[in-house]
This record gives sequence, structure tokens and C-alpha cells, in this order.
Amino acid sequence: MMRVEVAYALPHEQKIISLQVEDDCTVQQAVVRSGIVELFPEIDPAATPMGIFGKAVKDPATTVLKEGERVEIYRPLIADPKEVRARRAAKVKAQKAAETPSE
Repeated sequence: MMRVEVAYALPHEQKIISLQVEDDCTVQQAVVRSGIVELFPEIDPAATPMGIFGKAVKDPATTVLKEGERVEIYRPLIADPKEVRARRAAKVKAQKAAETPSE
């Protein structure tokens, strides 16, 4: 047996569940065994993207966990990070242009 964690975070709520699993436990099996789906019914262990310590896992059903790893369950992004950065950069550029006196 080994100890792993399963984590899920919403904007204002997060949950990390620590559990003991068999040595050949997969990412998907750990999510199901953690019981996190009962707390967050929107999680579909067969379809929701997952990762280990911030690195996406291509196939949670076959990826075997190691002692101490944390499974992270990902939720859809609200906004495209590239678009957010581009808007922020444009805003800073406009502010700098407004602060620079005209000659």
C-alpha cells in the first residue's frame, strides 16, 4: 500500500483527500476511491482531465501512481490565459502612452 492525494479546486473552495491505495493504482482509480466525486458531482473520472503535480496525464485510466504523488483534477478554464495576458499588456501600454507628455 502507498499514500497518495487527490486534489480539486474551485475558485472559492478546494479539497485535498489523502488516501491509501494499492501499489498498482491508476490515477483514475485513485480519484474514484477518494470519494471526491460525491463531494463534487461535476467530476467525471472517465472524462475530466487530470494530472500529477501540475503535469497533465494523457491516460488517467492506465497511468500508475507512485508513493506520495498528488492527483490533480482539472476544470475548464474561464478565460484563455494568452488572451488575458494580451489584454493586460495592452492596458499597460495604453497607460504608459497616457503618462508620456506630448511634445
